[in-house]
Amino acid sequence: MAQDGTRRPLKIITGAAASGSDLKDALVAHLRSLDIEVEDIGTGKYYSIGEEVGRRVSSAVTSSDTDSTETRGLVACGTGVGVSIFANKFPGVYASTCVTVSEARNARSINNCNVLAVSGTNTTPETGLEILNTWLETPFKSPCPASGNNPWPQGMATFLDESIPEMLKIGSVEPEKQDTCAICCLAKNREFSAVDIMPGGSMKIVRESPTSAIVRFKAGSVEPAHHYTFGHDLIVLKGSKRVWNVSKGEKYDLSVGDYLLTPAGDVHRVKYFEDTEFFIRWDGRWDIFLNEDADAAIAAIEKDS
Repeated sequence: MAQDGTRRPLKIITGAAASGSDLKDALVAHLRSLDIEVEDIGTGKYYSIGEEVGRRVSSAVTSSDTDSTETRGLVACGTGVGVSIFANKFPGVYASTCVTVSEARNARSINNCNVLAVSGTNTTPETGLEILNTWLETPFKSPCPASGNNPWPQGMATFLDESIPEMLKIGSVEPEKQDTCAICCLAKNREFSAVDIMPGGSMKIVRESPTSAIVRFKAGSVEPAHHYTFGHDLIVLKGSKRVWNVSKGEKYDLSVGDYLLTPAGDVHRVKYFEDTEFFIRWDGRWDIFLNEDADAAIAAIEKDS
């Protein structure tokens, strides 16, 4: 319908796979006998026909000039399913495979179907004409078998009205652009859980396997000597700490922006000088094995100071 309520001229874009071409030709002849404009793109592979008809209908229904002509589509293949799948890949296209008159009426009333897909192997020309006429004549929201052939209740009618602009947005709105900085993305909306075996520590796992996490430790916290099955990389985001690699007899002072790789199995302990946060990535699923208790760790750190 145009904005003033009058019925708009109708244009049908059509095409078929070889297995649906005879039925399509019969329906096209009927459409032309009704003085309906037809754009017939001919015969081709079912996915190519579905794609091209879907693309052209989408271009028409999503354009700014929607009051001049109503554009719909008609596609056919052996089952009517394949062409509808590929027609439906475009915004504003609501293709339905209909093999009965009831299905055509429901598709128009409920789904505002604007591309009719028919089966060349399961539908006779006579039945096809009945399906086509029903599809042409049934308005959106009109009584149909699904409504018991009664007017839709007000709540359902409101839902159907609201569905049209919402459905039109599907596939036509670009998804919100995400931040491409990995660390910034991981730091958003995070929730931390306490690391029970490491007092003062909390961790947010952002990927399960291989495990990645953001870890926080309070100033003065100590990680007793421990090791992991897998090696890990870390980069300090905030604060400062000292790492003793017991296996190698080395120690490293780390602050914001510093990076450290600890190989698999290397035993290491850590002391945090201030509230510290770092991003860490293991080469596999996270695990931990303690090599000493907290008292032994504190004693070792004091001895080294």
